[in-house]
Amino acid sequence: MGEKHIFTLRKIALLGGIDGYVAISSRELSDILGVSQQSASKKILELLDEKLIVRNLGAKKQRIKITDKGIKELKKVYNEYHHIFELDDHVIIHGRVTNGMGEGGHYICQPQYMQQFKKILGFSPFEGTFNLAIDEDDIDKFEIIKGSPGYRINGFVDKCISFGNVVAYKAKIHNMSCAVVIPEKSHYKEIIEIICQYHLRRTLGLNNGDRIAVKVEI
Repeated sequence: MGEKHIFTLRKIALLGGIDGYVAISSRELSDILGVSQQSASKKILELLDEKLIVRNLGAKKQRIKITDKGIKELKKVYNEYHHIFELDDHVIIHGRVTNGMGEGGHYICQPQYMQQFKKILGFSPFEGTFNLAIDEDDIDKFEIIKGSPGYRINGFVDKCISFGNVVAYKAKIHNMSCAVVIPEKSHYKEIIEIICQYHLRRTLGLNNGDRIAVKVEI
């Protein structure tokens, strides 16, 4: 998506177009964008064609709202600028201990994964994953992590079963080395899986609902 679309989306977002519909005329939009009314109308049509916004036409003003696709594009740009200007080399995510789907241990224990974890992360993970339900205020931080390169753990096929690629991000919990692991095809946004050479629940005396923070390298 071109910078011209990002600029227009950003202006609409600043008017409140992420949270709800914004009522604005083509003339008003042209003044905000610093272009002619004709150019402003063209930009709106381009955003509609790209499905970056939705629009309701009124008698005097149009009502515009940014779509999920448009928000995703804005977040991509945010992540890029974060890497340019953010001096920190880590992100701290807060959340509550929770149960996983029960599948983490099965996948993590596969020898092909274990060998790569040992080589790349410097430790062999305890069987199973430690799961954290991310605080709502930190969901965007998780998007920043996913926008970082991390360490690729290659997938494989074993006995006709396909195990997908995983991206690992080095991290620390209470100064203990661990890693956030995200399957490439994962769509989870609220829960992160963490691996460590120790049984984190037992080692830290944690139970479901306990709050904890994880420091993730980016």
